[in-house]
Amino acid sequence: MAYYAFANPVLPGKTETWKSYIKEMNGPRSKERAESRKRVGLTLERVWLQHTPMGDFAVVYWEAKDIGRVFEGLMKSDAPFDKWFRDKVFVEVHGMDVSRLPPMNELVLEFKA
Repeated sequence: MAYYAFANPVLPGKTETWKSYIKEMNGPRSKERAESRKRVGLTLERVWLQHTPMGDFAVVYWEAKDIGRVFEGLMKSDAPFDKWFRDKVFVEVHGMDVSRLPPMNELVLEFKA
């Protein structure tokens, strides 16, 4: 199992929009979201909103067998929910370029009791 965490900046003025999309994914779109995450291989997804002096960030934690497959699946899927998620969350809220996969981060410190 692979574990992965990353932070995505929320574009200025988009925090309430982001929150509304989160409510949608936890409410009327929860079944579609579950199907999407299963399709790309996610076994756990947690998301926090972090307020900082540099603006708001979505802090995301994933568990999956293959994190690269998760990113690729979410970025390239033709499924209606995945398209909606890319357009609304990745592009509108985070300003991501979905034409290419984001660079992977590097684990540099870990503690486990």
